[in-house]
Amino acid sequence: MNTKYKDLIEQTFDFPQEEFQTKDNNLLFHDIDMMQLVEEYGTPLKFTYLPKISENINRAKGWFKKAMSKLNYEGEYHYSYCTKSSHFRYVLEEALKNNIHIETSSAFDIDIVKSLKKEGKLDNDSYVLCNGFKRDQYIANIVSLIDSGHTNCIPIIDNYEELNLILEETKSKIKVGIRIASEEEPKFEFYTSRLGIGYKNIVSFYEREIANNPQVELKMLHFFINTGIKDNAYYWNELLKCISVYIKLKKICPTLNSLNIGGGFPIKNSLAFDYDYEYMIEEIINQIKIACNEAQVDVPDIFTEFGTFTVGEAGGAIYEVLYQKKQNDREKWNMINSSFITTLPDSWAINKRFIMLPINKWNENYERVLLGGLTCDSDDYYNSEQHINAIYLPVYEKDKPLYIGFFNTGAYQETIGGFGGLQHCLIPHPKHILIDRDENWEITTRLFKEQQKSSELLSILGYENE
Repeated sequence: MNTKYKDLIEQTFDFPQEEFQTKDNNLLFHDIDMMQLVEEYGTPLKFTYLPKISENINRAKGWFKKAMSKLNYEGEYHYSYCTKSSHFRYVLEEALKNNIHIETSSAFDIDIVKSLKKEGKLDNDSYVLCNGFKRDQYIANIVSLIDSGHTNCIPIIDNYEELNLILEETKSKIKVGIRIASEEEPKFEFYTSRLGIGYKNIVSFYEREIANNPQVELKMLHFFINTGIKDNAYYWNELLKCISVYIKLKKICPTLNSLNIGGGFPIKNSLAFDYDYEYMIEEIINQIKIACNEAQVDVPDIFTEFGTFTVGEAGGAIYEVLYQKKQNDREKWNMINSSFITTLPDSWAINKRFIMLPINKWNENYERVLLGGLTCDSDDYYNSEQHINAIYLPVYEKDKPLYIGFFNTGAYQETIGGFGGLQHCLIPHPKHILIDRDENWEITTRLFKEQQKSSELLSILGYENE
């Protein structure tokens, strides 16, 4: 009878998979033995596998190149990284190895851009697309970047006042984009995104504020769907409305040459994940080309802003199951040596699910469990997987430690969780390591950040350190 954990996974999913295999009862992630990391660095442990960042960037570039070639699409493709997904230097440096561009969302982002330029990581030809609601410091920083000669810094106009606020601060000629306020999904609590300018008002805004101003050149129409790029009626309807606006603008604005289709591609959140990236890209390009050809306007260059897709699948977290509590006849709580609220905040805040797998004991019997964090908060738990309303893990044994890993956690979790700052119930942020490969494709690891110490937290709270 097949009762081992490995049997359960192999019978439920197509396994092994590209990034997940097992060897000697342990889990491999991109051919990295996770138990070796545990033995070397201990737990709780956060890690980032840097090569995955470059891999995903180049996969997307390849898909767009293939689709454009197949459809004889005459525009160019530009890949941009959304820094808000992860601002860490090691992420930006890895991403920028691949000739990409940057999308920003706040004033301090521009300081990161300036730092990268100073170090030669980003040049003047790189696009810096400035999104978000802009006031004072953000506008001042954008202007300083433009005035320094970065001609491909493009503020994306979010509301009727922003353009004038920018023009009050500079005499330089500027390139701008306009963000469309797309309609939200029917199940949303409101109808229209708070970001951008409404579909029906964009052409009149251009004619009133930009068309006769020699200081301003409209280059881009920006389209963003909060739910990401999905093959459903809602997405295609919004995309077609966006293309319609682009065509109307293009007919009266010859400088308009770019369409930013915004975020974002989904990433693998389950071993049952299934998404046809190539089909979606080809169909998007096809719809744009058909509409532009029918209207007899030039097709736009295509920009994308991928944040989670760029960095999400590079990250992971490993915990030890410290103890099992049997609270009643049916519920077994495996208590981990960290907190979900502080280390995987999206699992608590928006009920997001990541790929969760044991690191060891794959050839042992399994049981249904709930996972609990260390804090005294009743919401600090993880109780289901994306594909099923349950969690199954190898049977807990007090004298045989069980380690579990959460994968594809690289986007947002560190910044939302307050990396290096205060943590809920003062549970320290875990040790964080970076995993890379050398010129021979051999695995290398280095410590990025030690686990938080009591003195760091007490200092933030204003206590004297003794």
